[in-house]
Amino acid sequence: MNRLEWITPVPHSVGLNRPQRPLPPGACDSHMHIFDPRFAPSAHWPRTPPVAPVVAYRQLQSRLGTTRTVVVTPSTYGTDNACTLDALDQLGNDARGVAVVGEEVSSDELAHLAARRVRGLRVNFVSPQSWGTTTPDMLATLARKVGEHPACAGWHIQIFAHPEQLIALAPQLHTLPVPLIIDHLGRIDPAEGSTAEAYGVVRGLLDGGNTWVKLSGAYMRSTVHGPSYADTLPLGQALVQAAPERLVWGSDWPHTTEAPGTVNDAELVDLLQAWAGSDAAMDRILVDNPARLYGFDTAAPA
Repeated sequence: MNRLEWITPVPHSVGLNRPQRPLPPGACDSHMHIFDPRFAPSAHWPRTPPVAPVVAYRQLQSRLGTTRTVVVTPSTYGTDNACTLDALDQLGNDARGVAVVGEEVSSDELAHLAARRVRGLRVNFVSPQSWGTTTPDMLATLARKVGEHPACAGWHIQIFAHPEQLIALAPQLHTLPVPLIIDHLGRIDPAEGSTAEAYGVVRGLLDGGNTWVKLSGAYMRSTVHGPSYADTLPLGQALVQAAPERLVWGSDWPHTTEAPGTVNDAELVDLLQAWAGSDAAMDRILVDNPARLYGFDTAAPA
């Protein structure tokens, strides 16, 4: 079989090709979601979730060559992390989780999540969870609780926000007591790239040393689309040049923001290669950075 050919179609991922470059041992997909029909969506969620269980995601790992992953609780489940925790049990020690909770979350619940290999909390300003509007006060409360809880040492707060929300939140984001992760390239318009006001905010946060960015979701704002997503190149390359030590990559599988049958995950890995500009930078983003951020063993799995 040619290295670029893959025999079995992967659910929610078009094409049969592998990435152009074989990935290094310990490569991590730092942002994906599991949707298992055994777990009911939140009552607030209006759409039928996809069927995207762990067994289907394992096929994607085999196709791409990733071995580690970070399961992020999607908005579909509100503040119920049962599906994510079940996925972590199935995926084992090469998986970590990012949970979604309300600001009233108890100390015991945080300790329970930590014991199940959760390493951060997601605060979603784009598609809020079941409690309604996400607020800056909620962000502050959760960051404080994480920062003060001994079981949450090393945890981070991950935010999904529109560019204008990042701009408005900037003063608060600079003072968070725990590391900050910004989802999906900050949803910055590729047409503006590094000239965008929101990029200036993100760059300032990166320069402050307490912020990371997920190189993921390129298709959310791209007008060129796959296979090249060429309009995202200046933005991705600028982020790599700014802080290669605090970037991670994620597939965002099963791509719930996109029309079915439109995303090829191998092309997203190839896009990372174009953003990174070198094998060394790509390996750092795929292996070294997520190992440090999520607490994976330093040694890559065999």
